[in-house]
Amino acid sequence: MTRTAATAPPRQGRPPVTSEAELSHLALELFAERGFEATTIDDIAAAAGIGRRTFFRYFTSKNDLPWGDFDSQLEGMRELLAKTPDDVPLMEAVRISVIEFNRLPPDEIPYHRRRMELILRVPSLIAHSTLRYTSWRQVVAEFAARRLCVPENSLQPQAIAWAALGIALSAYEQWLADEDADLTELLDCSLQMLNRGFA
Repeated sequence: MTRTAATAPPRQGRPPVTSEAELSHLALELFAERGFEATTIDDIAAAAGIGRRTFFRYFTSKNDLPWGDFDSQLEGMRELLAKTPDDVPLMEAVRISVIEFNRLPPDEIPYHRRRMELILRVPSLIAHSTLRYTSWRQVVAEFAARRLCVPENSLQPQAIAWAALGIALSAYEQWLADEDADLTELLDCSLQMLNRGFA
């Protein structure tokens, strides 16, 4: 006689993953253990207790996993910039929004270190990151263009967006090089330099 679902024993071990964040965290652990390239979607789905079809409800590819809920965070950054009072100088508003975008709860910091190590070091993810960075720059450029009353694709807002991204990535490189460093402080210091014109 075959065992029916009603009489099957309960699943042992890790409960099935039920959120995008949980799946991203689990994948980051597997990448740290096995390496990014050596870890397959099937490996991640099996460890998460879900099927491939369910995996693709959360992420469109393995390359998207390290980014977690980037899109919703980016929307939060867009909303923060939109709410910034007009009397706050443009570059100060950018500084504040970038810092808030990267502010992390303490329990998320170890995962974020793994995430950024992958994003900034794994060749296939470096290429994939171009799409994400474009979305990030667009948020900054949109805001700068509104403030400057110029088209979003004109030089000034694009230069500001590219400069802010470069500054943020330089802060991340410093953060990854020093486990005792504070990411928020590094971002603040580097963005202050951009605001002052490195004087």
